[in-house]
Order: sequence, then structure tokens, then C-alpha cells
Amino acid sequence: MEFTLLVPLLVLLFGIVVGGARVWLARTTVDAAAAAGARAASLARAPATAVADAERLVRVQLTVDGLRCVRLSVDVSARGLAAAPGAPAQVSASVRCVVPLADVLVPGWPGELTVAATASSAVDSYRGRA
Repeated sequence: MEFTLLVPLLVLLFGIVVGGARVWLARTTVDAAAAAGARAASLARAPATAVADAERLVRVQLTVDGLRCVRLSVDVSARGLAAAPGAPAQVSASVRCVVPLADVLVPGWPGELTVAATASSAVDSYRGRA
């Protein structure tokens, strides 16, 4: 009798732990990917190259860290690269990832979680630009 009451409780507890770990992983990974994307964009010499480099690095970072996104959007603002050399500027990257949670068996949890992060990085004021 006690075993039949204990098993559902343990399954629920296990689901909460797994779901919490997945949420934590998603948030930290998206934060790190946004920072890496902004840094990659700041190292480029032209805005178009910055956007492509940042988007590629964000996708690689998420894949390497094992985060599966149902929908992923990466928005890079590389306007800082258009500033004249010597002028302070920065670029930013925003990452939005929809993480599936439907396979975590916790009653009341949504099927998906949207995680978003934005990071910026300074552009070297004296570096040549295209």
C-alpha cells in the first residue's frame, strides 16, 4: 500500500527536478549564446559580416551546449560598426529560444518555455572597419 502511494510522488519529484534543470540549462545557455553572439559581431569589420558571424556562433553555441530549440530567433544590431573609427560604439545580440517541456511529466507545466536574452559588446574604437 505504501509503495503505491510513494511511486507517483517520486515520479512527480523526479519530473520537477528534470524540468527545473532543463529551465536552468535553457536560461544559462541562451544568456551565454547571446554574449558570444555579441562578441562575435563586435570582432567583425562590416555589419553584414557581423550579423552572419553572430547568428552562426549562436546556433553553434546552442548545439554544443545541448539545448534544443523548437523555434529560434537571433537579432543582431550591428549599427555600431558603421560608426567612424575612433568613436565609441557597441553591437548587441538578442536570442529567443522556445524550449520544449512537453516530455517532462509534471502536471500544470506548459508544453513550451520561451527563453530570451540580450547582450552587448563594445566595438574596438581604433580598429579598422569596412
